Amino acid sequence: MNIDKWTAGLAAMGLVSLPAGSAADEKVIFSPIDTAVSSTILSGYVDTSAHWVPGTGNFTPPAFAFNTPAKQDGFNLNSVKLALERPLLEEDWSTGYKAEMLFGPNAALLGTLPISGNAGTSQIALKQAYVDVRVPVGNGLDFKVGVFDAILGYESTDGVNNPNYTRSYGYTIEPTTHTGILATYSLNDMLGVSVGVANSYGPAVGGSGVNSPAPSGTPSTDRAFYLKGESYKTYMAALAFRAPESFGFLEGSTLYAGVINGFNGQAATGDTVLLPSGSAAPVRGADQTSWYVGATVTTPVTGLKVGASYDYVNLSNQPLLANGSSGYRSAAALYASFQATEKMSVHARAEYFTQADVYALYTLPFGTSKISAGLPTKVFAATATLQYDLFKNVLSRLEFRWDHSADGRYAYGGAPIGNIGGASPIANSDRRNAFLLAANIVYKF
Repeated sequence: MNIDKWTAGLAAMGLVSLPAGSAADEKVIFSPIDTAVSSTILSGYVDTSAHWVPGTGNFTPPAFAFNTPAKQDGFNLNSVKLALERPLLEEDWSTGYKAEMLFGPNAALLGTLPISGNAGTSQIALKQAYVDVRVPVGNGLDFKVGVFDAILGYESTDGVNNPNYTRSYGYTIEPTTHTGILATYSLNDMLGVSVGVANSYGPAVGGSGVNSPAPSGTPSTDRAFYLKGESYKTYMAALAFRAPESFGFLEGSTLYAGVINGFNGQAATGDTVLLPSGSAAPVRGADQTSWYVGATVTTPVTGLKVGASYDYVNLSNQPLLANGSSGYRSAAALYASFQATEKMSVHARAEYFTQADVYALYTLPFGTSKISAGLPTKVFAATATLQYDLFKNVLSRLEFRWDHSADGRYAYGGAPIGNIGGASPIANSDRRNAFLLAANIVYKF
């Protein structure tokens, strides 16, 4: 099947799904399976890794996505993905579908299972499950209806599609999954647009923007954090630009911008900290707006591409801040990738993350060290990745990463020191710098 350059560009930016077996997937073997729809395609991967952290004390590793204490200094199964797909055909009227399941520790962290179920504990996740529809409006209007990946971001939940093994802080603060409808339209060979509406900010599948009822005894001033109108929804839009041939060596460069606004009923889940009284902060939602802009640029140097991304998240009425004021998170990153040989490539990423100071510091009753929960307010990070495709369909990478807590806090390392006020164990973090040497091997089928 011939895929036009614009469609390939949109697929690279996540705006559309590229049909399996296309040029962009030529390194992957796709297997047709015998179903009622003969064109159904089975694909997926098995993602494994090994982490080595110099020194001792792994209880508080850097809090970027999918990085947990359990993964440090050991061998890991990250995830297994199984996908069934019937891609859209090159016709005015066409239908298809995609269904993707994840298994393993990363699936549990994705948290797409309903909140009322076992999200965050089951090592199963429904990554995507949508119906594709194309209608003959203008150049062709495509719809995704169901569960689909968020439209923002330089990086993907599927690590095999990213230049580096570990995730960026930009990916960490972005939404990952929505349940709703997404429309995509190519204005011309250079511009495309996507708009959509979803039940909630995500990632839980189904449900609505309405948060759970406030627990008994919740002060009246706090009940607004729990209750939203039944018709409350999340809205999103994105614009993509792809440089045409007339741009010379910049041909194929992409610029992408988007915004998502809605009610995040889980906004405070990962931000819960111990209050000075020792009681746990309540989990309450917040209106959230995520802005994103990113670009990938080709260069005159053969094999060299550079990129940049910026994420900004505004959390209004954030319950962890004084008087329910607004909080923010932002992440900026620079990327460089160089294809040295047919099989070997080198990738680098530099990042700066910052956020509102929602985390309190505590002096331990039995020491002078101070601890903080979650991400520091400022982080510098640098990542270098060597990729060598030794075997067909196997992605193999060796990566070194450095994270630096730039706000003066000892955010990394340490070991559990017990409970305070009956809360979960906390750590006596003792480092401002964290280093990671990781190997990543993925088989794609």
